[in-house]
Amino acid sequence: MHKIGDIRNGYEVLPKDKRKTVLLLSDDLRMTSGVGNMSREFVLGTCHYINWVQIGGAISHPDNGKAIDMSQDISERTGVPDVNLKIHPTNGYGNPDLVRQCMNFYPLNGIMIYTDPRFWGWLFQMEHEIRQNIPIMYYNIWDSLPYPMWNQKYYDSVDALFNISKQTVNIVKNVRSSYEDWQVTYIPHGINTDDYFPIDESYEQYDKFLEFKKDATQGRDKEFVLFYNARNIRRKLVGDIVYAYKTFCDSLTEEEAAKCLLLLHCAPVDENGTDLPELCRNLAPGYDVAFSGGKLEREQMNWLYNSADCSILVSSNEGFGLMGTETLMCGVPLIVNVSGGMQDYCGFKKEDGSYLTVDDYTTEWGSNHDGRYKDHGEWIFPVWPSSRSLQGSPATPYISDDRPDWQDVAIQIKKAWSERGEKLQAKGKAGYEYVTNPEFGFTASEMNRRFMEHMDTVWENFKPRQRVMIDNATKWDYKLPKWNGLTMTKEI
Repeated sequence: MHKIGDIRNGYEVLPKDKRKTVLLLSDDLRMTSGVGNMSREFVLGTCHYINWVQIGGAISHPDNGKAIDMSQDISERTGVPDVNLKIHPTNGYGNPDLVRQCMNFYPLNGIMIYTDPRFWGWLFQMEHEIRQNIPIMYYNIWDSLPYPMWNQKYYDSVDALFNISKQTVNIVKNVRSSYEDWQVTYIPHGINTDDYFPIDESYEQYDKFLEFKKDATQGRDKEFVLFYNARNIRRKLVGDIVYAYKTFCDSLTEEEAAKCLLLLHCAPVDENGTDLPELCRNLAPGYDVAFSGGKLEREQMNWLYNSADCSILVSSNEGFGLMGTETLMCGVPLIVNVSGGMQDYCGFKKEDGSYLTVDDYTTEWGSNHDGRYKDHGEWIFPVWPSSRSLQGSPATPYISDDRPDWQDVAIQIKKAWSERGEKLQAKGKAGYEYVTNPEFGFTASEMNRRFMEHMDTVWENFKPRQRVMIDNATKWDYKLPKWNGLTMTKEI
């Protein structure tokens, strides 16, 4: 049990009446979506320093319209005295009336929003009303270049943007019309090291883990298990993973292929993706592909990661890819497409041997999807996009779709397989040491420390908006950067 004055995640445990109160708008933190999971992680990690109120969203929320007090439950879970966590479940992400009700009822010191800016149009339209009294903070991600200039007014509508990837920091700096340094910062997703960690024989539940692993691998003796844990949707390219796995198995002898398994933790059939069992029957007949269906507790998810020899994530668009850091946190190496936020945990190095930093992403060079830097952490088997084409929609007019060639994916699977055993385990250990280093920010404790640090900075620098502002509605002040976000790597 923590006491008032204890230090937790780098900050003092404050009495309830000394904490600031923040309204969070995101997926309900009780949900299992990526946004829900991370919302829960940073709320639980900062509840000793901040009182939280959440408008918790879901597509069709079963608790819509209720008010739920989670304070006692979270106090018992975290050991923090007098936690304040109230959740107002809602369909979608809320509305102006619900925000106004919270502003009138709670002594709010700020609002934080988290997920795609397309969901917050109604909130951005009332930003002047809100920012006369309290700041708006945005935990923000954008998957890829070119610069999304239509987001400029969105970014201008908040006081600070806490960005999940290095690439996103650069995007915000070049899309927002103006900014001060404190307004654009870097807070990557952090994984709880109590939930995800390497398992060895010293683990208290090692026997249970072995039984779980036996079930997950169909009770067969496998020398190489390749693991995927994400949704069955098009941009995740799960079909390409299956076809690359089939191609890899084709290169082995029949006896060697029988010792391999592709383990997929996703819905076998999804209208936003494909029918994976049918795909496997037709395109990978005779090779072992297993599905781990249903939702698992975090303990079992840790067991699932630890059952693998290598994981794979080759999405053509990916803001961050939680699976990547969860994999490395379990001491398992990763095959990954070099795109978006997935770059951040690859450990890319410059010519002088130092790791890439936020400041290396500029208007002259904004993403390593072009393969400028090839030196990477030994825990990574990188796949470079073979095609960088523009995709778009009315809501998102353009974004780079960084598609890898399934043949390149198969080559990297074969490389990981060829190093199976102690060599592959050593690479996974190096990845674990990298992501647990606080310098890089991938642990939950460091993420939460940065949240508290940067939120304090926002409150120190916040300047309330004037009640009335006069603007020239006919003035066109749309800023365009000198570089559009795509770099030629071939001669024409």
